[in-house]
Amino acid sequence: MVTKYPLNTQRLRKVPSQFSWVDQRLVREHRISDCTVAGAALYLFLITVADAQGLSYFGDVSIARYLGMQAADVAVARDNLISADLIAYKKPLYQVLSLDVTVQKRCAISSPLSLGQIMKKAMEGCR
Repeated sequence: MVTKYPLNTQRLRKVPSQFSWVDQRLVREHRISDCTVAGAALYLFLITVADAQGLSYFGDVSIARYLGMQAADVAVARDNLISADLIAYKKPLYQVLSLDVTVQKRCAISSPLSLGQIMKKAMEGCR
């Protein structure tokens, strides 16, 4: 087993007062797999600039400038994140969504499952 230790004790991360770190379920539940590279970049940007409720008023032109994209690329990335159920958007407002509800939606079943099927879904993260 690998022992973990800080490489630079002078620079240990702290939860910022204005919000939080990235939700680990994004990776654990394979949600990041639903994102394109541009979508992931936009998501990182939005979680960085959003307030505590996940809201941001950044416009596409500004976002494009920060991310080195064209405004049209931001629109495509936004559609990717909406499809992945990670954000909501109503011009000019973006909202980074909680991952809680989408996990329940992804785990929804239409018919009874055997115990084996339930265990398999649990091990696969409901995918």
